[in-house]
Amino acid sequence: MLYWIADYLGFPGILNLLRYLTFRTGAAVATALLIGLVIGPKFIGWLRVRQGKGQPIRADGPQTHLAKVGTPTMGGLMILTAVAFSVLLWMDLHNIYVWACLLVTGGFGLIGFLDDYDKVKKRSSKGVSARARLLAEFTIAAVATALVTSHANTDLYLPFVNGPVVDLGWFYILFGAFVIVAFGNAVNLTDGLDGLAIMPVIIACIAFMLIAYLVGNAKYAAYLGIPYVAGAGNLSILCGAIVGAGLAFLWFNAPPAAVFMGDTGSLALGGAIGTIAVTAHHEFVLAIIGGLFVVEALSVVIQVFWFKRTGRRVFRMAPIHHHFEQLGWSEPTVVIRFWIVAFVLALAGLSTLKLR
Repeated sequence: MLYWIADYLGFPGILNLLRYLTFRTGAAVATALLIGLVIGPKFIGWLRVRQGKGQPIRADGPQTHLAKVGTPTMGGLMILTAVAFSVLLWMDLHNIYVWACLLVTGGFGLIGFLDDYDKVKKRSSKGVSARARLLAEFTIAAVATALVTSHANTDLYLPFVNGPVVDLGWFYILFGAFVIVAFGNAVNLTDGLDGLAIMPVIIACIAFMLIAYLVGNAKYAAYLGIPYVAGAGNLSILCGAIVGAGLAFLWFNAPPAAVFMGDTGSLALGGAIGTIAVTAHHEFVLAIIGGLFVVEALSVVIQVFWFKRTGRRVFRMAPIHHHFEQLGWSEPTVVIRFWIVAFVLALAGLSTLKLR
């Protein structure tokens, strides 16, 4: 909104700063962080009053988690509020890519909210049926991918390969929707320990903040041999807003957590990052940068598949962070070591920008 006002006035005086993506991205980080820290205490108090007993804890989960009974969920609403205000304040309102990302963020957030609400209301950890959730997620993701492809090409790019590999055409909508839904649910599965999901989300967003900026700049894209997507640089503002809101949430989610993100936040943030990767044509780089989330999701798939075929488990408990808890690792140990892994994977993903 401020960019639109400054553009209308001709960017006079200090408003000339709004021409620069770097300035607006930094401002988005600070704005979201400030909003999150200000509304956090009252918001958590309101959730505690409304939810009473808080999020139901899995009876078959680690016994140490039973001490978390009464902790409110849906903290993702706080994140989404800060992100929405920050992005709408600093974005270019005419940018279709940011709107596509906001569609997924808001849509997945609504699905997650309904799931969290169902869990709290029924005092069950099951929530909305998986089939209904996936159908709604794929519909939203497909619409968002169609919006993106209406203003960009449908080429597929691979890490370490210079130039497009193949033009997927209309199939790109299905491919993009799959990436968005898969990553949204991967982040959702990772959100099982205090602070475990939010910091890798922040790390991934910092990485894609840089990628979006480079992809949206013709000179940098040509130099690095990565796809150029005109206007995609504005996605760095969304990444910045998620970083700021995520840091504010981590302030309250640090062990012992005063609030849980819930599906409201994890689905929305995962979907947002997936959409940013699709827009920037860095879907496979996302699998590297977000490798921690990929491993978490794969651990569940492998566990279910192998148990149905053999009646035995590969891991002591899935997702894999519970496996390490069962091995005797304390919760803070698991969380911090997973943060380190996420950071290393982000660096590995960024290295592919030059190795083409």
